[in-house]
Amino acid sequence: MIDPDVPLETQVARQAKIIDALIRRANREHDLSGSAYSAFQSAVALQGQVWAKTRDLERTESELEVVRSDRERTRRTLTDALAALEGGVALFSEGRLEVCNELFQHLLPDIGARVRPGLSLEDYFEAMAESRHLVSTDRRIHSSLTRARHGPVGTSVLSFVIELAQDRWYQINLQRTSADTLVILQTEITGIVRKNRSEKENLIDEQAQYLQAAFEHMGSGICTFSRDGEVILHNTGFRELLGLPFTLLQKGTSLTQILGFIRANGLFQTADLAEVDGWRDRLARHGRLRRRLRHSGGRVLDLHVHPLPDGGFLVDVKDVTLESRATEMLEKRVGERTAELTRANRRLTAQYEAQARVEEELRVAKEAAEAAVSSKTRFLAAASHDLLQPINAAKLLISTLRESAEGTPLSPSLERLDGSFQSIEEILHALLDISRLDSTDGALTPADVCLGTLMQSVIEDQTPVAAKKGVRLDAVPCSAVVRSDQRYLMRSIQNLVVNAIQYTGAGGRVLVGCRRRPGSVVLEVWDTGLGISAHDQTRIFDEFARAENVPFGSGMGLGLSIVERTCRHMGHKVRVRSKPGVGSVFSIEMQVVPGRRMPAADAPDQPPPSETMDRIVLIVENDPDVLFATTQKLESWGASVLAAASTEEALQMVRDIGMAPDIVLADYQLDRGDTGIEAIKAIRAETGVKVPAIMITADRSPELIRKGAEIGFAVLTKPVQLGRLRPLIDWKTRWQAPEGPGPDKSLP
Repeated sequence: MIDPDVPLETQVARQAKIIDALIRRANREHDLSGSAYSAFQSAVALQGQVWAKTRDLERTESELEVVRSDRERTRRTLTDALAALEGGVALFSEGRLEVCNELFQHLLPDIGARVRPGLSLEDYFEAMAESRHLVSTDRRIHSSLTRARHGPVGTSVLSFVIELAQDRWYQINLQRTSADTLVILQTEITGIVRKNRSEKENLIDEQAQYLQAAFEHMGSGICTFSRDGEVILHNTGFRELLGLPFTLLQKGTSLTQILGFIRANGLFQTADLAEVDGWRDRLARHGRLRRRLRHSGGRVLDLHVHPLPDGGFLVDVKDVTLESRATEMLEKRVGERTAELTRANRRLTAQYEAQARVEEELRVAKEAAEAAVSSKTRFLAAASHDLLQPINAAKLLISTLRESAEGTPLSPSLERLDGSFQSIEEILHALLDISRLDSTDGALTPADVCLGTLMQSVIEDQTPVAAKKGVRLDAVPCSAVVRSDQRYLMRSIQNLVVNAIQYTGAGGRVLVGCRRRPGSVVLEVWDTGLGISAHDQTRIFDEFARAENVPFGSGMGLGLSIVERTCRHMGHKVRVRSKPGVGSVFSIEMQVVPGRRMPAADAPDQPPPSETMDRIVLIVENDPDVLFATTQKLESWGASVLAAASTEEALQMVRDIGMAPDIVLADYQLDRGDTGIEAIKAIRAETGVKVPAIMITADRSPELIRKGAEIGFAVLTKPVQLGRLRPLIDWKTRWQAPEGPGPDKSLP
């Protein structure tokens, strides 16, 4: 019923209240009960409870008395212990003074009467700060007290030193012993402070002697001045270098006296002395001073002045007579050498001016040459369309005539005529390729290229040529992907294969394949042809260079030059191994693109073209000869041809027939800014059908190929190869049915 953890006084009071309540209850039951026996039983029980509570009360009072006695004894013991300590000690609990010894109470006599139990910590420090016996403290008391209240328990949270009257010193330490208890210790350190002060003075005297000894052993003259300009320390060298008397240069001599003596005795030249007169002002402005003085005795002195931390300054004087004479001699020699160099410089300037004029003439000539090359490149690029147009028309007409004259006496002549135009086309392409590779406009466009695709395309093109000559042409499949320009790499492979076929006799063999190497792949073209001598191998990659053993009229020697230029621009390595009468091996080494696999071709295997091309073909071509030749060729294949010279004519023909054509063949460059792209878009928009389209152009730029992939048309370059044109038309009209309106898709 009673919590044993509460104070004993509270337990006794609560027990008395319980006994009083029981007595009142017994009296009330005695008055109300009608049975004497019941009353007797109640009285007996009540008496037992009263005796038990009385014993508890007596035991509790005895324990309380013991606790009070122990507490008083502990307090007396703590007081005696504090009195026995050498320093002042005080115990603050919950911010109030609980107990302290006599030394703590009377450390500051004028506030001793206020140091009594119950004094707050703030009031004690306030009284300490106001005491007239406190001379100084090494920190602010109130800010230190604020930090002490939040310090960790069990450690010293504040320590500072105070100075009292009569040169007495005490160290004050504050330490937290619990969350609400703070102990203050006052330890006298007067003896330690006085001893340190004495040792410091002795050390300063010793250092002064050491410093003086160090000054005396220096090679230059040293003198230190106070902030008032009086001499503090100096060495013998300073006095001797300046020529000052011993009696003048003593401790306490002012700088003004020294300068007055120097001026009165003419120890330095007047100009030098004028410079030194205002040296303290210049030292204050610039932080340092350096002057060279000439002594009347012929010596040359360097004077350096440095500021000191206490406001004084240090003067350093050094004899530099020998150095000055050496410098003067050196300056004289330098002057003589400078004069010689000046004369040589005039000669070199004249030579340089002459060389500059020559270089300017060379620069102008170089710019003119570059402009000529650039003009040639632009001319060839601009003229390529006009040059290839008649060749394209002639090849189409020759092809039509060959089919018509087959089996007649004209057939051999037409075949030779076709071969002549083929040679013209190859030479023209070679010249255009060389021009583009030599231009500064960056004709190459690096991309990830699958070698297998390029090799297969070249093999398909050259197989008929090889079969006609009786040469066996084979290729080993390769799936390596390299970084190169697709068009020019294909041209390089084609040139190597064409050369191999051309210089291999009937019954010979040409093999194309690749060899894997770490990080690279080597494409090789083997042949069993004429072979090349070691002398010719060093020059066959030059323009118009041919081996000595090749027959006359077998080419202009441009193919290998294109290969060498392409490989040089792309960083590929081209090599040749050959033996006359045995054959040759041309190789191109390229870096492999790791982790790349080219996607499979979108188009299925092309079926063989049908005998009759039963299709409506719309041709958009501005050149009348090419338009006529293309129309004749397509009609000979059985197609129904709509021939238009512009986009507007093509749209009108579509409106006339009232339906979309099966395919559109368009030239890229039309008249008056019109293009084949606009024609294809307009026809598709007019018919609402994505009509298959082929762009036949002399433009070989990668931008046009990317545009074709975006809009959806294939690109064939002029002169068009009929062996590719008809299969492509047949595949597009058979396997790519025209689509309805919708987003454009890429077409091969």
